[in-house]
Amino acid sequence: MTRYIKADCFYYPDHVKESGYLELNDGKFGKWVSSAPADADIIDYSGYQIAPGLVDTHIHGFAGADVMDNSAEGLHKMSEGLLSTGVTSFLPTTLTSTFEHLEKVSATIAAVADKVTGAKIQGIYFEGPYFTEEYKGAQNPIYMKNPRLDEFEAWQKAANGLIKKIALAPERAGVADFVSTVTKKGVTVALGHSNGTYQEAKEIVDAGASVWVHAYNGMRGLTHREPGMVGAVYNIPNTYAELICDGHHVSPVACEILMRQKGHDHVAMITDCMRAGGSPDGDYMLGEFPVIVENGTARLKSSGNLAGSILKLIDAIKNVVSWGIASPQEAIRMATLVAATSVGIDHLCGQIKEGYAADFIVLDQSLELYATYLDGKKAFQA
Repeated sequence: MTRYIKADCFYYPDHVKESGYLELNDGKFGKWVSSAPADADIIDYSGYQIAPGLVDTHIHGFAGADVMDNSAEGLHKMSEGLLSTGVTSFLPTTLTSTFEHLEKVSATIAAVADKVTGAKIQGIYFEGPYFTEEYKGAQNPIYMKNPRLDEFEAWQKAANGLIKKIALAPERAGVADFVSTVTKKGVTVALGHSNGTYQEAKEIVDAGASVWVHAYNGMRGLTHREPGMVGAVYNIPNTYAELICDGHHVSPVACEILMRQKGHDHVAMITDCMRAGGSPDGDYMLGEFPVIVENGTARLKSSGNLAGSILKLIDAIKNVVSWGIASPQEAIRMATLVAATSVGIDHLCGQIKEGYAADFIVLDQSLELYATYLDGKKAFQA
């Protein structure tokens, strides 16, 4: 069955197509055409814009649920709730924890990954536990340790091969061999929560790492004698920087500097959202830690440190456009194709392309979300 979406513009990977029609063929994208057949079935979004469904590759929770709850019901709540933010694909993200709990969480995600009916689970992101304490953030340091391949292989087995990305600190012992091995098996390695030097970071990028965990946050800063992790983010080419654009984690000026250094095509916007996303202010838990959510932030009660975010990816897009540091096309690309490419899932999502699943969002002229579509069918209406 062929239908046509009529809209003012369509955000393709490397250009914007102006007013026309986009074919939808049995839940997949077809061709863009300037005019539709006279008897065509047309969904009229005149006055609106069509963009790919958003891709969040670093998200811990939403709608009251947390990945570390190890709850199938919670994962379903996240999946459904994320449609209201324009996200159609995501990587449920773990926290530093025990080997046993991470194994159980992996198995639970694997069991529901192909059963969720909202945003699609395209893999798992292990944020930890191979970090260092100096930049622990909201991660629990008692579980931090050196990487072990046997542990990772057990987690990957429990996950039925779904672990797409793992984050670690480059200064940990044995990291180079670990990274070289897992990247050859198709797993993306991210570097962060680290006090590593520039040279330590570069050595692990040379071993195969390619992503920086929430750039600026949880990493050694840049100084004129030791460029540190931030200097490595800026200066090492062919790597992707995750970036939280909520205006709290990173100032707009620092976001702009990063985008100039990396280029918009190597910045992947993420949320790092925790369970309070889409929920009222108040008291919550992130993993094992009490958190207070107020004034647009989630902070540890014990220290006041930021504890993930309550950011919606659609708001990150609007933020960087309003800050004047990205065009709408660049902003949408950072939250779709760049994010998907950074973890090797761009063959599944992140772009309007013939033959791909018709996961897309409808935006008004102010980039406000109007509707979310999954496989060519409306799944959320604002």
